Amino acid sequence: MSDWPEGRNGGQGERYGRGSAASRPESARAMPHVRRRPAPPQSPPHIPPQQGQGYEDGPGYDSGYNTGQVYGGGQRGGGHGGGGRGGDSGYVQPRAAPNWGRRIKVGVLSLVVVVLAVSVGTYFWADGKLKREVDLSKVIDRPGEGDGTNYLVVGSDSREGMTAEDKKKLHTGSAEGKRTDSMMILHDGSNGPTLISLPRDSNVEIPSFVGSESGKKFEGTGRTTKLNAAYAEDGPELLVRTVEFNTGLRIDHYVEIGFGGFANIVDAIGGVEMDIPKAFKDKNSGADFQAGKQTLNGEQSLAFVRTRYAFAGSDLDRTKNQQKFLAALASQTATPSTILNPFKLYPTMGAGLDTLIVDKDMSLWSLGNMFFAMKGVTGGEGTSMNIPLTGGSVNGNLVWDKDKVKQLVEQLKNDEKVTVKGS
Repeated sequence: MSDWPEGRNGGQGERYGRGSAASRPESARAMPHVRRRPAPPQSPPHIPPQQGQGYEDGPGYDSGYNTGQVYGGGQRGGGHGGGGRGGDSGYVQPRAAPNWGRRIKVGVLSLVVVVLAVSVGTYFWADGKLKREVDLSKVIDRPGEGDGTNYLVVGSDSREGMTAEDKKKLHTGSAEGKRTDSMMILHDGSNGPTLISLPRDSNVEIPSFVGSESGKKFEGTGRTTKLNAAYAEDGPELLVRTVEFNTGLRIDHYVEIGFGGFANIVDAIGGVEMDIPKAFKDKNSGADFQAGKQTLNGEQSLAFVRTRYAFAGSDLDRTKNQQKFLAALASQTATPSTILNPFKLYPTMGAGLDTLIVDKDMSLWSLGNMFFAMKGVTGGEGTSMNIPLTGGSVNGNLVWDKDKVKQLVEQLKNDEKVTVKGS
């Protein structure tokens, strides 16, 4: 008969410990409940337990005896506590290599999403700032449409939003209302852009028109006057009607900018570099320029395009300077350093859009096309000129050469290469 309690030997009869062939010692029978203190941590060789042996004699059962096997304190494969129940096999799975192809695709996709979001946001921001105040549907008896796109670009002497200090600094005076200081037709077609200045002192006939505010029709009487008087009489709609009637060319879009906005655009891009062939000075505009290359700020730029009394050709010489300056402004603004730099792009767009007045059908896309067409005038692919004149005058006003003007308009309508020479 055995002195051991039934089942204490894990079902292995007279065998001692795990896998031992010796009979249980006398001391074990005399002291059945003595536990040894855990051995210091060491790394014994790992011996997988056999079925029916090892750490578990049965589900959830602990015999309470120290069988001579050292529990705990060992390490498996560099891990800690791996000698207890449920320990791993000591194998550490290598870390998978990063999937660079997938990371690049995710990065590119994220960049595209950000660019699209910024572009869409910029579009709606800029579109919301456009002042679509000119209604060309009020213009009556319009010429037929031709090829290409024709813009009437107007520089006004509007002082809207300017302080007394601004007016003094920019030499604009304090006259109420607004008048046109410059007028140009910009044709954008497949044979390159053509920029045609219309001197404000041009002698033109005021045709029949419908009042922009009253809606009343005013019949033409054959009355002639200066071109800029049409704008002063009934605003942009009558100016467009007068230009179309006297040229036979349909105007697709109207763009107007005032003094303050013009100067702010120049300052926003850091100035415009100009090569002035001859020094000139004009107390009326505030111009005082030396000959040679120089960078003009907003104040100087406005003086440059407004000066006429310093030149022998007066308004004709001024229109040439205006063309030269606007082309340089567009060329130096439409550059990667401005377009890709938000710290220059947004101030520049903001300065222009805040004072820009356009027709109701003008889109940002059309406005951008106009801007790049203006840049192309000096890019070797465009033409700039004054409208052909006879050299004579009526009541002190400049007279257009009707035959040459008709030929010029036909070439523009058919989007042909312009061969007519201006004045």
